[in-house]
Amino acid sequence: MTKAPSVAGEVDSYCTKCKMDLNHRVVSMKATKPHQVMCLTCNTQHLYRKPASAAAASAARAPRAPRAAAGARPSRAPSAAKAKLEKERVDREVTWQKAIAGRAVSDFTAYRMSGVFEDGQLLKHKKFGDGVVLRIVDATKVEVLFQDQARTLAHSQPG
Repeated sequence: MTKAPSVAGEVDSYCTKCKMDLNHRVVSMKATKPHQVMCLTCNTQHLYRKPASAAAASAARAPRAPRAAAGARPSRAPSAAKAKLEKERVDREVTWQKAIAGRAVSDFTAYRMSGVFEDGQLLKHKKFGDGVVLRIVDATKVEVLFQDQARTLAHSQPG
């Protein structure tokens, strides 16, 4: 049976400076466990850390179940707002897939700010990929649906 640690007593601890399990003197305690210790090899004071051998042995003995934070509520089903956002994302992706499905590469127009685009036209953007024009916002802007989201892009710009 091992003796319970006490202030000024000695314990094995992982030394953060020596990077080894070494003998330490207990400087302070929290409840029944060492809190701060001083390495008897390098005289560095630090928080107590279980020796690597003891930590590995306790980890191998029994895997711990995840702990909930103090005052944390148990997890719930997604909120209505999250469900609505997810539905909108799925609808947007389905719309995008239907618009570009079965289309040839030649059906896509390379996006340029100087280009003039129409509703339903297919675009190929260097950064965002394949898209379809959803609507003409005004004389210089179009809304384009890409796989990840809709974006407003400039069009019919002189240049």
